[in-house]
Amino acid sequence: MTVKTTSSKTSDSYQPSEIEKKWQREWERQGIYKALADKPNKYYLLVELTYTSGDLHIGHWFSWSAPDAFARFKRMQGHNVLFPVGGFDAFGLPAEDAAIKRGIHPKEWTYKNVENMRQQFKTMGPSFDWDKEVVTSDPKYYRWTQWIFLRLFEAGLAYKANVVSNWCPDCKTVLANEHVENGCCWRHTSTKVIQKEVPQWLFAITKYANRLIWPENSSVDWPPEIKEGQNKWIGKSQGLEIAFRVKGLSEKLSVFTTRSDTIFGATFIVLAPEHPLVAKLVSDENQVKVSKYIKTTQEKMQLERLQNVKTKSGEFTGAYAINPLNGEEIPIWVADFVLMDYGSGAVMGVPAHDQRDFDFAQKFNLPIKRVVASPKDSSRAYSGEGKLVYSGQYTGLNSLEAVTKISSDLIEKGIAREKVQYHLRDWSISRQRYWGPPIPIIYCAECGVVPVPDKDLPVVLPEKVDYTPTGKSPLATAEDWVNVKCPNCGGEAKRDTETMDTYVDSSWYFYRYFDPQYDRGPISPKTLDWLPIKVYFGGPEHILGHTLYARFITKVLQDLKLAPKFEEFAQVRKNHGIILGPDGYRMSKSQGNVVNPDEQVAKFGADAVRLYMCFIGPHDKGGTWKLSGIEGMARFLKRVWQLETQPPQANDSAVIESITNKTIKKVTGDLESYKFNTAIAAIMELVNALQAEGVTDESLDNLLLLLAPFAPHITEELWNKRQHKTSIHIHKWPVFDPQVFTDSKVTLVVQVNGKVRDRLEVEAIQASDQTQIEQLALASDKVKNNLKSSKYRTIFVPGRLINFVT
Repeated sequence: MTVKTTSSKTSDSYQPSEIEKKWQREWERQGIYKALADKPNKYYLLVELTYTSGDLHIGHWFSWSAPDAFARFKRMQGHNVLFPVGGFDAFGLPAEDAAIKRGIHPKEWTYKNVENMRQQFKTMGPSFDWDKEVVTSDPKYYRWTQWIFLRLFEAGLAYKANVVSNWCPDCKTVLANEHVENGCCWRHTSTKVIQKEVPQWLFAITKYANRLIWPENSSVDWPPEIKEGQNKWIGKSQGLEIAFRVKGLSEKLSVFTTRSDTIFGATFIVLAPEHPLVAKLVSDENQVKVSKYIKTTQEKMQLERLQNVKTKSGEFTGAYAINPLNGEEIPIWVADFVLMDYGSGAVMGVPAHDQRDFDFAQKFNLPIKRVVASPKDSSRAYSGEGKLVYSGQYTGLNSLEAVTKISSDLIEKGIAREKVQYHLRDWSISRQRYWGPPIPIIYCAECGVVPVPDKDLPVVLPEKVDYTPTGKSPLATAEDWVNVKCPNCGGEAKRDTETMDTYVDSSWYFYRYFDPQYDRGPISPKTLDWLPIKVYFGGPEHILGHTLYARFITKVLQDLKLAPKFEEFAQVRKNHGIILGPDGYRMSKSQGNVVNPDEQVAKFGADAVRLYMCFIGPHDKGGTWKLSGIEGMARFLKRVWQLETQPPQANDSAVIESITNKTIKKVTGDLESYKFNTAIAAIMELVNALQAEGVTDESLDNLLLLLAPFAPHITEELWNKRQHKTSIHIHKWPVFDPQVFTDSKVTLVVQVNGKVRDRLEVEAIQASDQTQIEQLALASDKVKNNLKSSKYRTIFVPGRLINFVT
């Protein structure tokens, strides 16, 4: 593709504001970053959706700069790269909040933000294929979110049930965890949130629990913290469900345990406050205390109940269960650390061998009976294995033998059954709020629950709605929209008035990029050869949320034969770190330490900001923003500019070729390993060497090619200035040539305090490696005899000299 610029000559001074706007217009005009469906060697690179917050902050730049550099690198290597703008995650409560505060419609607020963020993205000069943009609040997008919901409904994977949820008595709505502040509603700051059973739409993700567990031998390169975190959240447990008789009642109490070998050490049973048997179990004398305790528990969020492990609380019901192996009576308690929606809602308390049970027993003076031989320390529970003691006929068996034998005996007697259970709960996806995709369900008095026919999608979100908190779902206020004819019988019917969780929008968006205009399904079948995603960059905050749901929806789409079979939707997942403010703390407006990226671009240019974002630290760690750092990048780019406009005379072309070739190898390897900061460091060393040794046409071309992914504007300008006919960003990436180093030797001067003390003859490939040269120089007796102090600083000119200054 021929490059045509608006001017044939560039200024001798580096003016980023001029050249950056020029090349951004030119790239867009020529479409050099478009991904072509009919072109081979497809490479799908993705960054997570961006929320429409209103402004791109410096964290967005950090999240996108390195992936954009990687996309450019892969494109120069000859790949047909699909690198879409991350799209816009445009639905959700923040839009409603902002609309209420500003007195404008959520749609107006959202789309103003989308346009503003588009323009901010463009100042960055990214290599996006802008034709592949998606906005989740666009009816053309959420039509297919609704379509996917209907496919899950047909498959029995979407259903409605009562779920214990955060409930605000004033709003009369369900609240997400993030909208409960200090136990109160975020809108009504003095109203205590309670736990209440509320009808909710759910996706049956638990049916996929086993398939979502990461195998140890998985070939997919995702961070260990994601795999381990998701496996822990799924929480697969294989054990035994034991039926305990309750003294004085005909009902039995089911208790799940993975340690049947400790059953002789059970000294109490704990029920969740919501357990249906609690009402029957409580004795008259304990009724008041238990009722009060249950009411208090209802004011706690489930997460609070799980995390507040230090403060044990509970009440005795007055009832007893019977141990099926020794006939002992075991007191039954109610405590909020047991949840009804996990397992059977009942826990067998074995305080000698479980620390949580131990703490509970100590607080309420319950017996602690050791039944597995353990260290003598009685201040803590022993949860390990060992020989059984005080366990009747099973005494003397080791734990594994005892689990097998006791389980077998209990099953044979009909007292227990094997069971696998999961910590994972079904995914609650319905929200009683406005700004989200409507659930495509109609309720008819004659036909019951009726799915909206595909031909009637999308169910468009009505605009004339009272979305302020009124105590009912906002969509219920749009009566003309709510009241419809039943698609089955034609009778009077009503629409579902809830909207879907925004995680549903983002669980499948990466399939839509291939052809956002495709109108016969969510995914164009002709574009599936882009899959799977080669590399997926995202934030670590999505370990348990977005990525788990996206994996689930992917497997559902595969089962419905809408997506090809592969282990995961992305082969590689890379988490990004965070950028701290200049004061070393996380950026926030209240701290006053937020760095405005637009101001930085205006002052230093987009290339300097991009370069600094890639250099500030490892991409998965991040770093602290420093003014000196961005200033240093601006100075570095001026040096690169001067190499082309005022090139120093080459001293030894063989040395220059050797150093350049080594840098090609280093930068290529670092980019393949996502080590963006060290790749830039190597390029800086090359610039130092070229300034010291001089430049050749080939070395300068290679320098620009290596720098192009990180600083696309200045390199395009200089490439064009050097009379190349095509864009640098579609030029072939330079290739390392091992033959260059065969007979190439370099002599370096070794100085101590500026005086020559020795000379080193090394391979050219070593000549710019400061660490190697320093080690060789310090091994010289001539240097040792003159370097008396152990404290010194080093001045190093690659390929020329090293000076130790005491």
